[in-house]
Parts: sequence; C-alpha cells; structure tokens
Amino acid sequence: MAITAKQVKELREMTGAGMMDCKKALTATDGDFDKAIEFLREKGLATAEKKAGRIAAEGIVKVLVSEDGHKAVAVEVNAETDFVAKNEKFQAYVGQVAEQAMDTEAADMEAFLAEPWKFDNTKTVKEALAGQVAIIGENMNIRRYEQVKEDAGFVASYTHMGGKIGVLVDVVSDVVNDEIKEMAKNVCMQVAALKPKYTSRAEVDQDYLAKEEEILMAAAKNEKPDANDKIITGMVKGRLNKELKEICLLDQVYVKAEDGKQSVGKYVDEVAKANNAKITIKGFVRMETGEGIEKKQEDFAAEVAAQMGM
Repeated sequence: MAITAKQVKELREMTGAGMMDCKKALTATDGDFDKAIEFLREKGLATAEKKAGRIAAEGIVKVLVSEDGHKAVAVEVNAETDFVAKNEKFQAYVGQVAEQAMDTEAADMEAFLAEPWKFDNTKTVKEALAGQVAIIGENMNIRRYEQVKEDAGFVASYTHMGGKIGVLVDVVSDVVNDEIKEMAKNVCMQVAALKPKYTSRAEVDQDYLAKEEEILMAAAKNEKPDANDKIITGMVKGRLNKELKEICLLDQVYVKAEDGKQSVGKYVDEVAKANNAKITIKGFVRMETGEGIEKKQEDFAAEVAAQMGM
C-alpha cells in the first residue's frame, strides 16, 4: 500500500524517529501504526546495541530542585561528542531523565533503568534511552544520579558552563531568605571551583588520617633527623592542617574572601549571625561531566583517510 506524508508525519510525532525511518517502518508493516512503532523500537534497540561499545565521555550534568527547595537531584548523561551535548533534543531528554530521577526509589542504576519511563509508560527507562540513541545517532549513557532531601532547610544548586559541572548543597537553616540563599549559591560555586572531597573534618576517614600522619611523620624525620619530637609533631600537625584545608569545604579559604584568609565555615557563620539564624552546611554533591572516564583520543584525519581508502 502507498504510504502518505500524513502517516509519516503522525508516526514521527509519536516516536520522534527520523522521517525516512518512519516511512520504512510503515512500508514494512503495511501502514499498521502499532507494528510500525514496534518496528522502530526494535530498530532503536539494535542501533543502541551496535553503538554501545563507543566511549561516551561528553554530555551534561543536569540539576533539578523542587519548587519548595526541599528536594533536588543531579544526573549525568553522557554522549560521544560535545556537539551532541549542546543539542537541544539531547538537553531536553536529559531534563526528562532528571525528572525521572527526582522521584525514583530505585536502589541502584539497574533498577532505575528497569523502571517505567514516566513520559511513556509503555517503555522502560532503558528502552527510552535506546530510542534516543537511535534518534540522535550516538552512544548515550545515563551514568549516575544523586538525590538530596532537606526538610529542615533547603537545597541550593549551581550549574557551570552549561552543564559541565553541577553542584547541590544541603543547607540546614531555621531562617530562609534571599541573603541566606545567596550565601548557599556562593558555597555551591566554591564547590564547583575548588573540588572539595569532604564537607568537614568530621567526615574524613580516621584510617586515612592515621596513614597521612604516618607518611608526614616519616617525611618530617627524614627532613630534620636531628629535631626533637615536639618539633616533628608540630611539623606534622601543620602539614596535615594545610592538607585538610584543601580537601574539606568548610576549611577551605572562601574564594570571595576580601582578605584572602576567611574560611568557608567562617563565611557561613558570618551570614548566620547577620540574619540571626542557625545554619549548617550538611553536605554537597558535585558532578563533573566525564570525570573518571578514559576518553579515546580521536585522529579524525586518519579516520577520514581510512574511510576513503587512502
């Protein structure tokens, strides 16, 4: 049977697939829309399987905060190229993944991918992802997500460079106003810029501290073999404090400090005092696109030459 442009348009709107793919699907199924949709889903899954071996290290981090500020989520979705990461269709899809992740109760990524896709419950999250792979034409991966809930305050957020870095900061506060929200945003920017590993010293693993002390003690004794124990202990304490000031958020020097010395913790205390509030920075989430993924070094000239048989 002859397939009309109207049918192709309708199937495209239903599935988001390309026009030629929709025409092929309708032709192969004699215009049966249900079978055509199934055909496209199967084709999408096959395409995703084929592309799954490609390294997806680009993409974006999306942060989403509820209207009341008590709940938030950060998600990282990867693609192969920065070109696709900047694509509106890809970004809209990542926004949907964030909405899915905001409400999920899945215990792990496997369970998350097996959930019904909230925007089309005939599909799972994994199947919807496969469909996007078919449409966009690159391997894609929902890499991770993390929820933050705070009923005794609010969650602040910050996105850097269009999604290269996403930050959430959990703020416990008995007062919530514009000045305190601005403080929280500044702390988010601090996290983005200085990459702390911990919120405070209380979070630092004691075994890690013991090992660091052992290493610093040996280094100090080698450096000053004739020094007494008091001097050695002082050297170790000073160096450990310096290290902790680099990796603990509240100990870091606040990047906007006018004197270049004020710590983040002191800055938070200053804002709390000015607003007659009790404020605690409870924790943070920092995601950077592609961190920890080994990126393939592409030689595009060689790839083109190979395809042309040169």
